[in-house]
Amino acid sequence: MEKIIKLEKDDILRLPIYTSEGNPTGEVLEFDLKDIELPIKYQELIERDKKNRDNLQKQFLIIDKKEDVNDGGILSRNEKEKLKLVQEFLKEEVKIYNLFLGENGVEKLLNGSKLRWDSLKMIDKIIEEQIVPHLDFSIERMNEQIKEKYGEEKQEEIEVLE
Repeated sequence: MEKIIKLEKDDILRLPIYTSEGNPTGEVLEFDLKDIELPIKYQELIERDKKNRDNLQKQFLIIDKKEDVNDGGILSRNEKEKLKLVQEFLKEEVKIYNLFLGENGVEKLLNGSKLRWDSLKMIDKIIEEQIVPHLDFSIERMNEQIKEKYGEEKQEEIEVLE
């Protein structure tokens, strides 16, 4: 008789991606809800996003203090600098979001569209409404399992040792 190992049901959150018309794109975002690093990745997303936005604002303030010169084109020199900064900002945002969403997560959600400023709002909404509730539940369940495994007595022992 062949011996087998039967794995437990996985806790992978799979979110298929559909177009606005309701057609499947063939792409899926996956999150391992038992991964203890997932909440850390989400927290890192929030912190790095804020830092990136603050940096952009600071750079804009620096540019605004410079004398602006129009070289005869559509955009002035300061406007060109700001656009370059926004391009760099958006590239960094993709890296930051993909740390949480997974490889090419942003690209999957854009479904071939270019990243625009309002794209980040759409992605934030998806994360808040469709991923974070599962993440919150996963954290609660993880805390319950820790208490169950180590119990109050064990918890008190751990606190005493600290």
